Amino acid sequence: MANEIEHVHCLIIGSGPAGYTAAIYAARANMKPVLYEGMQPGGQLTTTNEVENFPGYPDGVTGPEMMMQLKAQAERFETEVRSGWITKVDFTNGGKHKVWVDNEKEIHADTVIISTGASAKYLGLPSEQKYLEMGGGVSACAVCDGFFYKGQETVIVGAGDSACEEAHYLSKICTKVTMLVRRDVFRASKIMAERVKKTPNIEILFNTETEEVLGNDMGVTGARVKNNKTGETKDIPCTGFFVAIGHKPNTDIFKGQINLDETGYIKYEEPGTSKTNIPGVFVSGDAADKNYRQAITAAGTGCMAALDAERYLASIED
Repeated sequence: MANEIEHVHCLIIGSGPAGYTAAIYAARANMKPVLYEGMQPGGQLTTTNEVENFPGYPDGVTGPEMMMQLKAQAERFETEVRSGWITKVDFTNGGKHKVWVDNEKEIHADTVIISTGASAKYLGLPSEQKYLEMGGGVSACAVCDGFFYKGQETVIVGAGDSACEEAHYLSKICTKVTMLVRRDVFRASKIMAERVKKTPNIEILFNTETEEVLGNDMGVTGARVKNNKTGETKDIPCTGFFVAIGHKPNTDIFKGQINLDETGYIKYEEPGTSKTNIPGVFVSGDAADKNYRQAITAAGTGCMAALDAERYLASIED
């Protein structure tokens, strides 16, 4: 019956590299994992055209293809992959971890691995979303996608440490980087701001906002920007448009139960582990990682979470 409570040994919430890697390890440990794909099956990589920095793919791979392969590998070891969205959790009953799927189905899990990831923030311009969906020049990760714009001109939006780091990274491979800062000062630390100011091929435009991302059927060709003090507009030629205005961890449903930092990232209870403040609940991937945010690091923490969950199950069964 639909209202029956289901019991599982290992429940994995999320289906990016972290979730699928956790599933592979948990399944091989005979934990019979059940994985819910969430709102974006496959995670952020499904919006990435080319992945060239994940080991084992000498010719590169598309993000969606890589996620399909990870899913197939998890299912090969009998992970049960389900569509659905975890809408509510209750971790207050000791070792009985309760979750609800789509506000209806109730599941009790001995262990839970949170792999819900984080969502990049974008400007929300229709033209930006058009080229993001097209995979033709808009990105929120310079480290992931900067290589594709080697020897070309790029624009990056942002004023914090991450934006400065990514601008500096792009400056090493691009002929010119134009940095758009909405206010008249950086939000970044002084040392990071000075680094980009001293980089010859980075041009910084203060008090500047993006009005439109320009392009054609092949991809981005420029950005139309406006000085919010003078009202002057101009077009900046570029083939890559990078947005570095932050990420939002997908952790809202865990508020009040799992310890989060001030920006919503899940805190590790013990450094060097995947443990949260709730025994039997573990975290992997970008839901806890605000520093690296790479597929390979997410996969690594997915492995850690599965191993920690296996050890936890062994300890409560002894």
